[in-house]
Amino acid sequence: MMMSRSNLLLCALIVVATAAVHVADAFAPPIQTSRANHQVFRSSATENEEITTQIPRIPTYNKRATIEGPSIDSKPDYSSISGPMGGFIDSILMSLFRYKLSQRLYHQDNTIPTPDSKLPLTDFMGIIDLATRMNSQNFNRTTIQTMSQDVMVSLFPSFILDRYPTWFAQPFPAFSARMCAWATVVGGTWLMGECEVNDVPEIEGGGKSQGVLVKRCRFLEESQCASICVNSCKIPTQNFFNENMGLPLTMTPDYETGECQFAFGKLPTFEEERLAKDTPCLMRCPSNGGMRSWHNGSDQRATTDSKSEQWLEDLKALGELEELKNGSVPSCSLMED
Repeated sequence: MMMSRSNLLLCALIVVATAAVHVADAFAPPIQTSRANHQVFRSSATENEEITTQIPRIPTYNKRATIEGPSIDSKPDYSSISGPMGGFIDSILMSLFRYKLSQRLYHQDNTIPTPDSKLPLTDFMGIIDLATRMNSQNFNRTTIQTMSQDVMVSLFPSFILDRYPTWFAQPFPAFSARMCAWATVVGGTWLMGECEVNDVPEIEGGGKSQGVLVKRCRFLEESQCASICVNSCKIPTQNFFNENMGLPLTMTPDYETGECQFAFGKLPTFEEERLAKDTPCLMRCPSNGGMRSWHNGSDQRATTDSKSEQWLEDLKALGELEELKNGSVPSCSLMED
């Protein structure tokens, strides 16, 4: 029996409507919770408690897959992990780093001077708060990288940075690489979590003890932001060792496992850096990568003109900073070339 014209028309309308829904879904930002307009933020004070707030989603110009990352259920108790010199020395190093970071961000020459976090000096999330705001308030990735490198420079006496390249790095590159690997574990466990010195076979000579394997990075775990990792840690740290210490360094984070491999004495390749910058957002990124276009300066609203600071107003739409317990809203701000 032939279908009537009305039935044919009805079927055609259903097919068209279904196709339209699939097309819309293909270009829609990925939804990370069962409620499309909600994002979940976690406070350091209440690890098992979820704070849910409704925020408007800023559209992105490029849809990408997200990386799930390591399971939150297997997250280590970072407070129980200490470096070889013990928890007391780690707390001193963390307080010193926090002080130097807050000094650099509150410098009056900054476009947006950023005051220190209201969290206690001994709270690791105070550093995450400052790093998040540094990324949120500066749309130019080079600015973020330079500020982060400045903090690292300020942690070392000038006489070490002036002499290390000519006294150690250049005449004794392999020895210098091993020494820096050891110092990274001693002085950086509080920041990165459990880590160990390892070999880097791809380096000429076998790379004996010239690497550091971070087993699950605390800085990445707490920030949950690939951009903060790339622009506040990976690139500025590589630049610091290469430019200020005279020693090449390649850092290779694995966002699926949370690991990061340091290779002292190895220059990063263009392809490795491109892959790092092209890393998709982490699945738990609360802003869903909504600030990507601002951070390369391509967004016309991202300007320092006092009459055109709408981008700062839009930033506030990502969440109420002061109302969350940890005092910050993580924002994925991976820069695009």
